[in-house]
Amino acid sequence: MKKVAGIIVLLAVVLGAIGCRGPVEETGTVKELTFYIVPKVVHEWFDAVDAGAQAEAKALTKVLGINVKVEYRAPVNADVTEQNRILETAAATNPAGIAIDPLDFEGSRSIIEEIKAKGIPVIIFDAVVPGYTSIGNNFTEQAVLEADDIATRLNGRGKVAVMHGVPTAANHAERYNAMFARFKEKWPGIQAIDGGASQDNIETSQQQAAAIIAANPDLAGYLCVDAAAPIGIATAINEAGKKGQITFVGAENLLQILNFVKDGTIVCTYSTKPQMQGAMAVLMMLQAYTGEDVPQFIDTGILYIDQKNIDQWIQIVGSGAKESSAD
Repeated sequence: MKKVAGIIVLLAVVLGAIGCRGPVEETGTVKELTFYIVPKVVHEWFDAVDAGAQAEAKALTKVLGINVKVEYRAPVNADVTEQNRILETAAATNPAGIAIDPLDFEGSRSIIEEIKAKGIPVIIFDAVVPGYTSIGNNFTEQAVLEADDIATRLNGRGKVAVMHGVPTAANHAERYNAMFARFKEKWPGIQAIDGGASQDNIETSQQQAAAIIAANPDLAGYLCVDAAAPIGIATAINEAGKKGQITFVGAENLLQILNFVKDGTIVCTYSTKPQMQGAMAVLMMLQAYTGEDVPQFIDTGILYIDQKNIDQWIQIVGSGAKESSAD
């Protein structure tokens, strides 16, 4: 009962605040709110973020009685200049909020600060930036879990390649560095080597992994820090005939990744819950738009998937992908 009462009070606050802000009709009430999601690049992981954001927008539309829209604008390439152009275009429409996963925050800082100065809320997702509300998980914790997992499976010995993502991306760099630090600190029998850089691109990660595998016939394991690399690395492992010989602990929960877990190419995966990140981004933009306080950080947690729960997650993610494409 207390929970229901709390939700009613929250909605009353939100509705009251919305009635006092933004583009208004002659009646003084907002008819429509538009939020923007700006990811790093065109990618399935970000499609999952968008799916979560769109689902949240539909729920809010139903509850609030106004049209809540999410505009998803992804750079074709992982390029800061292109991402900044998208930010400028989005800001020109005077939206109710913009959520961004920055490729390089310093490279976008001036534009983001200009957007904030216009009174448009800016939320960060899949990264942590001091002074901004950020949504994601503990990236170092995720890296440590993955490093400990693979080291345990290898009985603390062997050569492990670690593939970087986009080196300028803070979350990718944090995971990458944390993996090397963990091996040095706790697993002296693990020889960690650079496993290339995916640039958040499946084809690039496949090419990089193929070269690393060919140059290191004694390679015992592979780790990665983004959602493109698991697909590319798993493909390279299979093409090299190394399935079952190279222990691959993956990341994220895209359907292609889950299928590689199902067939055993990837032994397990640790996901940052992209769908929840999208939903929380919309909620935080709405909260900021209404003038309410927002937390500095929302931790969406780390999801562990292996053979025990893989069928469940293939069904969950597969159903979500079908609903998203149907929209």
